[in-house]
Formats: sequence, structure tokens, C-alpha cells
Amino acid sequence: MKRYLCSIIIGMVVILSIGTYYVKVASSASSLPKYTFKTLEGSDKELDPVIINASLQNDSNFYEPLTIESNTTTYVSERSYLENLTGRQDHQIDRLVKEHRSFMRGKDSISSLYEDDDFLAYAWVNSKYTKSGNMEAKFDIGLLEKKDEEETSFQIELPNQGRIMNADVRDVQLVHSKLQVLTMNDVNSNNEKQTKEVHLYTIDVANKKVLSDKTLVSESFTDPEQVDFQMPIDVAPSQPNNMVFISVNKGVNHEDGFKEKLKESKLLSYNYETEKLETVKKGSLSLDMARSGYADGKNLYAVELKSGKYRVKTFDLSSQTLTNNTELDIAANKKEQDFAAIKNGRVYFLLGNEVDQDVLTNKPAKLLIADIKTGKTLYKGETVINKKNSKSFELIIDDLEIK
Repeated sequence: MKRYLCSIIIGMVVILSIGTYYVKVASSASSLPKYTFKTLEGSDKELDPVIINASLQNDSNFYEPLTIESNTTTYVSERSYLENLTGRQDHQIDRLVKEHRSFMRGKDSISSLYEDDDFLAYAWVNSKYTKSGNMEAKFDIGLLEKKDEEETSFQIELPNQGRIMNADVRDVQLVHSKLQVLTMNDVNSNNEKQTKEVHLYTIDVANKKVLSDKTLVSESFTDPEQVDFQMPIDVAPSQPNNMVFISVNKGVNHEDGFKEKLKESKLLSYNYETEKLETVKKGSLSLDMARSGYADGKNLYAVELKSGKYRVKTFDLSSQTLTNNTELDIAANKKEQDFAAIKNGRVYFLLGNEVDQDVLTNKPAKLLIADIKTGKTLYKGETVINKKNSKSFELIIDDLEIK
């Protein structure tokens, strides 16, 4: 009986401690300022899919992460213990977890997922180093048939893994019933040179084997020479997509940072259907636009600051031509943080506080939502704060996300 009584007492202490903690947290969070957007133009319904991840800071080294979602502020201390334990995930991952909980267990990388009306597929490189210093790597492969919720999952060795130091999955597609997995690999050259490669692995899920390992790009260099591969941000990273862009950026490391060799850098496109790798013609699309752009499978979009104006440019992937160049109705400031997102036929553009400043400015963040084709403003607003003592705080924007 004493043993059970002891357990009951311990349980009550734990419950009271947790309750006390959340009362204190709720009290603390309630004293913090809440940010909402005041509508200056357009409909506030346009705010529904907008998610802004940020933090509240002041001169006293105070720091508190927060999220403004559907025009409501939530501090990290206001979230449940479980939410803070798992961390904030991509909203697309959250949706997939809710719809296919069993299949999605342990899967949290959106670039490793593919989804269409019939299938949900997954590919990830699981690697470890042996005592001899060599890497052992396997593909973790999963396929879900949505109609009957039938799952297929298996591991298969990564081809030529003895020469690979690291493999990062960047895109997954299902083409003609075969899984296409695009990776960026660091390769062991066994000399002073370093080598980076882009690989495309074709995997037969039915027979659980790798059909081919195709090297799309391979670049070797010796320090201080450097090579970096980049891809535009995918607007819908898990959705079917016939084409990807890869920018190959060559440069030299200096004491003051990386200096790019623009004449030696290039932009490549790869078509999964035709299996053609092509170099995009110079002049039709700048490397800066490709690196900072957003791709949706049909077009590449980028927001640029030029001649004191923000403009959104549209590049047609099939014809490889610039089809639109629209000015955005928002004042330009080179010192302000800027964030962009493309989705739902709209460009979402957010301006935050000025960067590289020693003094807190506490300026309102400005949000513009415009039609991607016409540039017509659908919404314009700026943040307002509900607390009188909010002048001592500064809102630092981390990123802009659209549902």
C-alpha cells in the first residue's frame, strides 16, 4: 500500500509542477506584445494562408520565437509541450502526417517526398561512417498506394558508396512507374582535389533495386577554388515536376569571403521525361535569378530590386524566355529585410526591420500580395502592436511561408 501511495504522491507532484509551469508561461506570454496586420488596401482574407516565423528581441538579451499565422500571434511559450518537443514542421509535412500518419512516421524532409493523386513516395539516404573511415549508405525507400493504403518500404545500398562522402536528396519524382531520386554528392577524390556531383538514381520499387546511377554534373576543384550547386526554391516540392534547374557556381575563397567567377558559372536544366540535360542560354536568365527564384514546374519566378523598384520576373521553362516583368507597388529600401514567396498565382512580398543596425528601430513590417501576372495589388498591410510598452522590443523576421 505504501508503494502505491508513494506513486500517487509523485504523480500529483508532477501534475502540479506541470500545471504551475504552464500558468507561469501563460502569464509571461500574456504580457508580451501581439502583432497583427492592419489592412491598408485589399481584402484581409488574403492573409489566411500567410505564416510568418519571427522572434521578439530587445536590448536586455530577451529572445522569444513567435509565429504570425492567419493574422494571429502565437509565442513558442504558448504552444503545448508536445508541439515544442517536435518543433515546428513544414505545413505540407503536417498535412501529410494527418492524412497518412503510418506512412509518414519518421519522415520530415519535404524534398525527399513525392505526391500525386495515386501515390506518395519517399527516398532518403541513410548513412554512417565505419571505424575505417568509409561511409556505408543505403536508400530508405517508401511507396504508398493511396487507394488501398498499401505500403511498400525497403532499404537498398547506394551504388558506388565507397567514393561518396555525403549524399543529399534534393528531388524525388515518379516517372513511368520508376522512382527518380536527384542527389547532390560530395565525392572522395583520393587527392588534394575536391569533387562535387549531381546524381540521378533510377529505382525499380517493384523489384527493389537500383536500375541506374547517372552523373548529371561533376566538378573538381582545389582550394582556394570552390564550386557550389544550388537549385531554385520549389513552390510545390512534393508535387510532380518534369524539369529542375541546377546552378553551378564557381569561385575563389578570399579573406573577405567567396568571390564568384561569373564567366565560369552556368545554369543547367534537366528534363525527367526527355532525360535531356541542357545549358540555359546566357542572357535569357541570370544566375542570380535562378539562385533566388521559385520554380513551379512551368515557370521560374524571382523578385529583384533594380533602379529603386521591386520587380517580379517570370521565366518560361519550356521556351526559356522571359515572359513577364512586373513592378510591385511597394517602396524599396535596400537596408530592410525582404522575403518573397510564390503560390496560388500570387507573389507574397514582406519587408521587415532594417538589418545591420545597433539601434532598435521597431518599424512595422510591410506585406504586399499581388497577382503574379498583372502585378495588381490584392492586399497591402503593415504590422500593428497591441501593447503600450512595445517600443523596447524589435520584431525580427526569420522566414515567410504560404499554406
